[in-house]
This record gives sequence, C-alpha cells and structure tokens, in this order.
Amino acid sequence: MTWKPRAIIFDMDGLLVDSEDTWEMAENTVLAVRGRRYSPGERHKLLGLRVDEFLARWIEQFQLDDAPDVLRRELIAEVLKLVPHHPRPQPGAPEILAYVAQRRLPRAIASASPPEVIEAIVSGQGWQETLPLRVSADSVPRGKPAPDVYLEAARQLGVAPADCLALEDSPNGARAAVAAGMVCFAVPDLAHTDQRAFHGITRHVFDSLHDVLARLQALGV
Repeated sequence: MTWKPRAIIFDMDGLLVDSEDTWEMAENTVLAVRGRRYSPGERHKLLGLRVDEFLARWIEQFQLDDAPDVLRRELIAEVLKLVPHHPRPQPGAPEILAYVAQRRLPRAIASASPPEVIEAIVSGQGWQETLPLRVSADSVPRGKPAPDVYLEAARQLGVAPADCLALEDSPNGARAAVAAGMVCFAVPDLAHTDQRAFHGITRHVFDSLHDVLARLQALGV
C-alpha cells in the first residue's frame, strides 16, 4: 500500500516565502551596529535554528557583550520593518496551499520564527484562513533540529506524527521533522543550500513546491 499523509506541516522561512534574505538583512544590520559581520559561508550553519539558539551562537562567535533579550528585540524589530516589503511566496507555494485547503487536509506551520514574525508574514500573504494553525518553536522546549515544534504541531492537529508529511527547506529543519517520526519532503532554498545537504537526512528531495504538489496529486492526496 502506498503511504499517504493525513496531514501536512509546513516550515515557513525559505519554504513558503523567500524570507531568509529578509532575516539576513536584519541580522547584518544588528551585527553592523556592533562592528561585526558574517564571514563567507558562516550564516548557513544557523539556518533553521530558533532565534534564542542562534543568538547564543552569535554571542560566543562574535564575542558580544549584549544580553540575549536585547539582541532579540533589535533583531525582531528589524525583521518586522522589512516584512511588508521583502518576503515573496516561493514558486509553487500559493498553488500547494490552495490545493491542500481545497482538499481540506489538516495542515499547520511549524516554524523556528517567533510568533510575531509568523503572524506578520502569514497576514501579509493573506494566508490566515489557509494556514489556520501556526506553531512557533518559541512555544516548545527546544528548537530545530530537535523535533519538538513538529511534535507539537501534530499534537494540535490531532494526527499521529507517522501520518504527517513535513515540508522543509533547511537541513536543520529536515532533521527535526525526521526526528519527530515524520516523512520529510525537502525543497532546498538554493540561495543558501543544495540537494547534497540533505544526504543522509531524507531521500525525498524536490526542485520546487510545484514538484511536491505533483507528487501529492500522484499519491491521490
């Protein structure tokens, strides 16, 4: 029998919207004020991490004296300034969301972003009804690559993790989904990673959300 998901859980940044550039611009602004900047290839190691967890790495890596809550407030404020202008849907995102909504498939966002950023992006895209359940990793003990946010999304959907399909764009996010016991379809955000980065994490790697939608249709979801 071919496996079919009973629910779909979406990552947000980099998967549904191209907001990774928005985050990067905000991060660069906060670092520049402190006379710091990323070295080439440094930032990709932080993709998919919860804000508090990557800020802890910032403090150590850049030898910052700031308190984590000060950095967090500044960073989120910079992101929220940019959200109305920068994030655009990733190719295929509107189509796959319309499809799962039409099919009335249980669905959720499980994102490492703080709740206020999730709400700003979802509202800006007009996806409030399409994605009625939105879970932030801020609401669970551990962020990605730990499975907590995916397990919480599945719990709120009332669907066993093994019956959930997770869609991710980053290796850290894919690790979280697989650790939760879910099937993970990866769509690498080529601005930051590539298909090779998912070797040993998931064998389901796609070029775009258009291809994921075609697979769902082929499965009869």
